[in-house]
Amino acid sequence: MGRTEMSKGELGRVEALARVRSKQLRLVDATRLMRVCYRQAKRLWKRYREEGAAGLKHRSAGRRSHHAYELKFRRKVLRLVREKYGGAVGERFGPTLAAEHLASEDGLQIDAETLRRWMLAEGLWSRERKRRRHRRRRERKEHFGELVQLDGSFHPWLEERGPEGCLIDLVDDATSKTWAQLGEQETIWAVADALRAWMGHYGVPLALYVDWKNLYKRPATPKERLRGEEPVTQFGRMCGKLGIEVIAASSPQAKGRVERMHGVHQDRLVKKQRRQQICSQEHANVYLARDYLPEHNRRFTRAAAKPEDFHRRAPCARELDKIFRLESARTISDDWVVRYDNRWFQLEGQGRYYAPAQGKVLVCERRHGSITIEYRGRALRWQEISAPLRPAVPEASPVVKRATESCAKRKWVPPANHPWREATRRLMEKRASQGALATAAKQEML
Repeated sequence: MGRTEMSKGELGRVEALARVRSKQLRLVDATRLMRVCYRQAKRLWKRYREEGAAGLKHRSAGRRSHHAYELKFRRKVLRLVREKYGGAVGERFGPTLAAEHLASEDGLQIDAETLRRWMLAEGLWSRERKRRRHRRRRERKEHFGELVQLDGSFHPWLEERGPEGCLIDLVDDATSKTWAQLGEQETIWAVADALRAWMGHYGVPLALYVDWKNLYKRPATPKERLRGEEPVTQFGRMCGKLGIEVIAASSPQAKGRVERMHGVHQDRLVKKQRRQQICSQEHANVYLARDYLPEHNRRFTRAAAKPEDFHRRAPCARELDKIFRLESARTISDDWVVRYDNRWFQLEGQGRYYAPAQGKVLVCERRHGSITIEYRGRALRWQEISAPLRPAVPEASPVVKRATESCAKRKWVPPANHPWREATRRLMEKRASQGALATAAKQEML
């Protein structure tokens, strides 16, 4: 059976082609938004005109390919790869070499790319590619919203009048249009608030150009490399739900546009705030949004190479609240308790719908600390309880005290009639009787 709902990518194509129908975009520009070639865009445009949005649903959705290998054959191939051609990262066979040996040694013909997908799914191969250093200067993007550079700058923005903070700066690559917001640190919530403010003004960009930090991108763990999985941070997950590609720069020079904008702000913004006698970050953000940024953008924004706007429509506030949140998977204990951030939540009765013990739930924390626990997309009722008490451990008496007591204690000597002395007494009597017999025999001989 085919699926009844359209995927996020297909819905994005519907939105792009709707803008083509209303003549907001040309079809050649919609190809960039849909990430397809021009010929495929023409085919999709024809289907959209003839069948509407339903015509963009994939024709093979939910079907099994007629040319697919049998499940028994796949299990046999993966078993041989695991036993004969697997191993550590530097020792295991690649998909192409493993396919050659499966054909020559085991008589199993399989395409190398098919084997690559199977090995990636089973964690027997990982995508590890060597990249050359990029030395060529990158040109600006052609469209507004095609790429937005994001970075934080630590600086004494309020000088001696207030604390040192971090300015979260977003700069469009094509036009140098800027949005900035001042906070205490470059945290995930500070970055999320700045991105949400940008989306409220202009829409959802296609891509973000960021630092190679654990906040935005993190290196893969050994298990993720073996399984061929791409590591995803909390911020990366938020951007993924919005359809924003996160690109990590390998050097400050790669995102030089936002770095140079930091220098402009560190000169002009600091002096302007000094003139306004701004002493707090809250007043600084009000001044940024009301006075400084509009004037800055009028002075420094340039026209894009092409007039089309590549920003997409931002979701409603309710959907954004479900996107901009921290999500962590947790396991329900046998007594229906979920632990998160050193806090304990007792799940309450859910009626006919309940989450079983040892089941996996999703703990969601919103911007201001509110907690939601979801099981398979449905929110559960809970009550926070106190931490369980640890069993009391008896206090050990000090070592010095034990040593003092042992030294003052008198040595115990068993009395003369103690059973321990019976063996010694019998031995002495036996020796005495043997000595008397020997003396008497000697006198008889004389």
